[in-house]
Amino acid sequence: MSEPAPSAVELLEKLVAFDTTSRNSNLELIQFATDYLAENGVDAAVIHDDTKTKANLYATLGPKRDGGIVLSGHTDVVPVDGQDWHTDPFALVESNGRLFGRGTADMKGFCAAVLAMVPEFLSRTLKAPLHIAFSYDEEVGCVGVHGMIPCVVVPGVTPKAVIVGEPTNMRVVNAHKGVRAFRTTVTGLETHSSATHKGVNAVMVAAELISFLSRVAEDEKATADPESRFDPPFTSVSVGPISGGTALNIIPRHCSFVWEYRPLPDAEENEIFERFMQYAEDDVLPPLRQISNKVSVETAALARVPPLIPEDDSSIETLIMALAGTNQTFTVSYGTEAGVFREAGIPAVVCGPGDIMQAHRPNEFITIEQIEACTDFLRRVLDHVAES
Repeated sequence: MSEPAPSAVELLEKLVAFDTTSRNSNLELIQFATDYLAENGVDAAVIHDDTKTKANLYATLGPKRDGGIVLSGHTDVVPVDGQDWHTDPFALVESNGRLFGRGTADMKGFCAAVLAMVPEFLSRTLKAPLHIAFSYDEEVGCVGVHGMIPCVVVPGVTPKAVIVGEPTNMRVVNAHKGVRAFRTTVTGLETHSSATHKGVNAVMVAAELISFLSRVAEDEKATADPESRFDPPFTSVSVGPISGGTALNIIPRHCSFVWEYRPLPDAEENEIFERFMQYAEDDVLPPLRQISNKVSVETAALARVPPLIPEDDSSIETLIMALAGTNQTFTVSYGTEAGVFREAGIPAVVCGPGDIMQAHRPNEFITIEQIEACTDFLRRVLDHVAES
């Protein structure tokens, strides 16, 4: 007698145990998923990155033809460093209907629910395909999914829709902001700190540039549309880690900082970057280059996540809302791979179990109730592709 198929919670326990923090490899998890699918008679394509230390997975269940649905999730998670966890973040712990562990909400809960449904998917005669897409490095700018797009957009087997299972409490999201992320490096001129007039303090130059970004952020906030569906209803600007200087009595030669902005879907996505570069070139650098012609401000792009732009009168959105049992769509301010799929020409929505407010936090959790709601939703997706 064959063993019963593992439940979504049992599979989530397996997935959480893999430390797939974005700085690490995800190959063990991908191998686990590949083996699991193979045990169910499903072949999966594994698409490695250039380093061969990370990979995407793409598998098709049912007929190989146009019109299927992609169930998409990312396998990487954010770091737990410095967070006050009450349990081992890489060991699933259940308490009062909550499942604690890194990635439970964002978004291994969805991946586990999809894998748990595979035997049920295969028990039905599918008239349209179901595709499973698991990516790497979503958390650092939706990096991995780009390498999977050529496997998805293929003449004759291109899906009609993508469901990205990010945590939305199973609400249907049809729009989100984009993300532009950068690292700016200032090169100044070091001298003794008693001779500030003979040096260029890279940290203070960086502070001036950050102050400019702060003013841009206030400008965006001031022009917010109160009728916007987004929270916050404006393009947000944020500065992250900054590093510079070696000693108090040395004028710092180098300083770098990372920053981002999240443009609304209808915003010109390059505008803030171009304003920043013009400010650096026209206002900041000219007086400094009178001290040293080696002074520079260099900005490198780290990530670009395209916004998810809603489609007017979209039949796909109508379909997914029907499958989710709702007549309303929502927006979110975080970026997802849905924008990448939409930019590639495939309609996409975001709908998955868990609450985004639990993501990236210590003691991250997803409720068993949300896992069950996702499973019910996937059964309705199955009914649709079995009847299409």
